[in-house]
Amino acid sequence: MEGGINQEIITAAILAGVLVAVLILLIYAIRRARRSRQREIEESGEDRPTVSGRPKRPALRAEDVEPENELPSALEAPAETAASVLPSSEQPEKQAEPASLPDSEHRPLARSPVVLPTDKPRAAQPDARAKPRDAAALSPGLARTRAGWVSRLGQLFVGKREIDPALVEEIEKVLLTADIGVRTSQKLLEEIRASLGKRELADPKAVWDHLRKRSIEFLRVETPRIDITKAKPFVLLTIGVNGSGKTTTIGKLASKLKADGKSVLLAAGDTFRAAATEQLEVWGARVGAPVVRGKEGSDPSSVIFEGIKRATNEGFDVVIADTAGRLHTKANLMEELQKVRRVAAKALEGAPHETWLVIDATSGQNAIAQAQIFTQAMSVTGIVLTKLDGTAKGGVILGIADQLGIPVRYIGIGERVEDLREFDPEEFVEALFEHVEAG
Repeated sequence: MEGGINQEIITAAILAGVLVAVLILLIYAIRRARRSRQREIEESGEDRPTVSGRPKRPALRAEDVEPENELPSALEAPAETAASVLPSSEQPEKQAEPASLPDSEHRPLARSPVVLPTDKPRAAQPDARAKPRDAAALSPGLARTRAGWVSRLGQLFVGKREIDPALVEEIEKVLLTADIGVRTSQKLLEEIRASLGKRELADPKAVWDHLRKRSIEFLRVETPRIDITKAKPFVLLTIGVNGSGKTTTIGKLASKLKADGKSVLLAAGDTFRAAATEQLEVWGARVGAPVVRGKEGSDPSSVIFEGIKRATNEGFDVVIADTAGRLHTKANLMEELQKVRRVAAKALEGAPHETWLVIDATSGQNAIAQAQIFTQAMSVTGIVLTKLDGTAKGGVILGIADQLGIPVRYIGIGERVEDLREFDPEEFVEALFEHVEAG
């Protein structure tokens, strides 16, 4: 009997030893894979920024970063929002801004005009602004948008000498199938019909000029210029769905601010999306901006709190914070963003000083629904519209500005840092309507 018990003990000990050996081998394999991965993603010998004494690790190469291109194909929206969005039979064009950076971006940028100007407020009157700065430079980035609904509208007027009911119907079809939104389209149509009744818009050129004028008025949301010197650090919170281009936009903004002599710290608040933090650290290494990060899956609010506190203690001029954008868990995401805002205010009174919603122009009318969802939860002070160069759906910018009254701060028309352009309504409309003439 005693011999049988001893045999069972020996067998159990052997099995336990085998399990321990297998576990050790697994741990060794995982560690070896990680070391191999770290060697592969070495970034020209540069170390990634560290925070709070964490050990340094090699930086990711831009080409190893997972592109931020996970834009949802369907958007969960409130009933009143969904009703205003036209169904589309075609999938939105996908042309995500690549995480890899062209060699031209590796060189230090020449000093550029102040990115977030502190001078006079943006004027509300048509005559208060100077002539558009550089519509010719902007024009190539808007080629696809211009070839869409703007071109179709222009073709309607070719050879026309007067406005008749049939032409108004054709205008209505183009506007309602454009991506400027149903409400904005209806507003334009009602104005055209009312003006026709008074014979104010009796010819095609008058209608065309009216459309251009109203486009500028929609986009010219009266708002003061941003003064980043009003707080130190100045805290900018970026929000938006995954795939909208938040991280790339943050990197480009940081590059512009650094070129203007500002010290910038980045807070990696998107702790859930794979490679989001690594992508931000690639940009941080490029522009010389330290990145505050947390463990994968950690509380985003704590990361942003730590970032603001570090920036305060070390005298940084600007903190740009990334956030998550998982719209498929809309309620949880909005609660998380509200918590981020509250925690930022605890870290620094008045923070965040600006909250910008980053929207992918290729999502078309879904962009309006996105904007409505986010503005229900957050006090959005500005819009950044990305990927305008890759879509014919850029007219959505008119609907967003008209329906929500939120100023467009920047637009993205390419991969380079300089392709993130400070938005100017007159410049934009001039480039949009360029070479498209009525009649």
